[in-house]
Amino acid sequence: MGKSEVLDYTQNRELSWLRFNERVLEEARDEKTPLMERMKFVAIFTSNLDEFFMIRVGSLYDMAALDGKKTDSRSGMTPRQQLEAIYRAIAPLYKERDKTYAEIKKQLTPYGVCGLGFKELEQQEKKYVKKYFKEQILPVLSPQIVDANHPFPHLLNKEIYVVAQLKQDGKSMLGIVPVPQYITDVLYLPGNDVRYIRMEKVIMEYLELVFEQYEVSEKNYICVTRNADISPDDELYADNGDFRRIMQETLHKRRRMAVVRLETASPLSKEMEKYFCEKFKITSECIFRTKMPMKLGFIFAIADKLPETMKRSLINKPFAPQPSASLAEGSVMEQVKRKDVLLSYPYESMDPFLQLIKEAASDPDVMTIKITIYRLAKKARLVEYLCAAAENGKEVTALIELRARFDEQNNIDWSERMEEAGCRVIYGFEGYKVHSKICLITYRNKNEIRYITQVGTGNYNEKTAKMYTDYSLMTSNQEIGEDAAVFFKNMSISNLDGVYNHLIVSPTSLKQKVLALMDEEIAKGENGRIIMKMNSVTDMDFIRKTAEASQAGVKVDLIVRGICCILPGIPGRTENLHVTSIVGRYLEHPRVFVFGAGADAKVYIGSADMMTRNTENRVEVACPIYDSGIRRRLIRDLQVMLSDNVKARRMGSDGTYRKKKQDGELVNAQEIFMRDALNARRPSVMAAKSEKTSIFAKVRKIFRKRVDH
Repeated sequence: MGKSEVLDYTQNRELSWLRFNERVLEEARDEKTPLMERMKFVAIFTSNLDEFFMIRVGSLYDMAALDGKKTDSRSGMTPRQQLEAIYRAIAPLYKERDKTYAEIKKQLTPYGVCGLGFKELEQQEKKYVKKYFKEQILPVLSPQIVDANHPFPHLLNKEIYVVAQLKQDGKSMLGIVPVPQYITDVLYLPGNDVRYIRMEKVIMEYLELVFEQYEVSEKNYICVTRNADISPDDELYADNGDFRRIMQETLHKRRRMAVVRLETASPLSKEMEKYFCEKFKITSECIFRTKMPMKLGFIFAIADKLPETMKRSLINKPFAPQPSASLAEGSVMEQVKRKDVLLSYPYESMDPFLQLIKEAASDPDVMTIKITIYRLAKKARLVEYLCAAAENGKEVTALIELRARFDEQNNIDWSERMEEAGCRVIYGFEGYKVHSKICLITYRNKNEIRYITQVGTGNYNEKTAKMYTDYSLMTSNQEIGEDAAVFFKNMSISNLDGVYNHLIVSPTSLKQKVLALMDEEIAKGENGRIIMKMNSVTDMDFIRKTAEASQAGVKVDLIVRGICCILPGIPGRTENLHVTSIVGRYLEHPRVFVFGAGADAKVYIGSADMMTRNTENRVEVACPIYDSGIRRRLIRDLQVMLSDNVKARRMGSDGTYRKKKQDGELVNAQEIFMRDALNARRPSVMAAKSEKTSIFAKVRKIFRKRVDH
């Protein structure tokens, strides 16, 4: 698509993502947020940026090499122009991040939480560090020089290396010391306070002990980021049946990919900059100086180390996911057979779903359990229960997506464990990732085959279910179950063209159905209403339809956490469109689509964002909500999010975001949902029994009256 065809109400995807990460950094600057939580947002911003370079910047380099003239349909920019715009946009973000980190670090000092440089150590601490270095670190280091006989080594992605200029007998060479992965990132100093020094600073201080016979100068430490945007080779796919082995080879290949960024702790001399640019085949625009640590995972460990008295001041008040307000104690399966249940993570616990699988594993009437798996925790009770079901003679089928980026090895390990237990493990499609979150339990009720179906907006990951907001529907609706049974049959026989009556499934029907439901609202004109919540919006068909709805007078609200390539408020194009983004304590993750208003509203939850990759190149599932109470609850949740004036930001027509004016009552949607979960009254078994008793009593009373009459 040429530049002339670019729409005037769209923007570049990558620059939109950088604005999302800027909103994360804004949370780190929010003085109402506890200091350690602010530091965590700096860490999240940093890890987001790392992944952005590995995936998005990496893929743009590949595109520039393959077809440098091809332009982005949303902005008309070539890959090279996009890279230039990205590097321009990132430079000020680095400065802002360094400044934010320094401010938070300074404010933590009075609490005794001190990240120190070597010069800041007290005399006794310097002695302790030197002794520790000599005894624990020096023996395990693997230093190397680079000269005619020692080639430049392969530097691993996102690992830190201490470097220096070395001289001996008038000859100059480079010295490199990898910071070992198996030692602690930080060295905690003795005492009651949380005083620590980063390990790369310790190694850099004592480089003279590492390179004893050399004159050491220009000490620094560096970190490279490599392109990680790879997928298994299609030819390998075709010729080899062992997909797990192919994925292992793919992961090995990722470690050797091209460098897309070099971070340095201190400015490089012109000579050193030229040297690294030649070695890594990069330009100077790819080099970023950072005044803060290059790895921030230790921040989360420090938060755990704090004494309880300090935690109250420095971290958020702890919140534990609550029992579901929809379920009484007792069998989850029996309750779901009677009514649909919606779980809302992390406000409500994932336990009822896990309990459902555990019950199904030992229920003599259950015949099969089928599930699609994209990401799992390192420790997963779900897998234990699925393995137990297989060992109990149930037929368990797990479609595991081995290409879930950065979770590939974890999924390979789990697939092997499940196969050993007797589960049937399948791996999806060539060219299509299976990203759906659906589980089907098939059981026999007398002579009938019955179903319980679970459809979610997020992964079956027990760890992230406490950190990401998501919905999970459990239903015994027979027609939805029949659709789910057809879906799993199609997955087993590699049929992407299945036909479903209730579920909407990509790549075949999801986008088409969403656009058709939008057309229904467009036909209503000013009476039309669309509210959609998701993580990203890039699909051009959806973007055009959204503009069409706005021009027809339909009030459209998109609640989009991250990338949003459609611009609101463009005269004559998107004047009736509002785009809201919420960045708060929990990562916003649900996909909820609402078409219409009031009792007639059609509501869906599912796994798909409105991105071309999701609508055309992935297997996704969205499910209609037929229970009127659950429909009302979801619409109310969306209304609360649209009313948020604390953590929500509105996008302007220029693509920038601003917080709403705080007129009247402060509304923080996530805090409201936490409070709702804490205050919800869970139905008790006794209450359920007494309700039954009262119904029988009423029936007996009516019967007596009739007899007396």
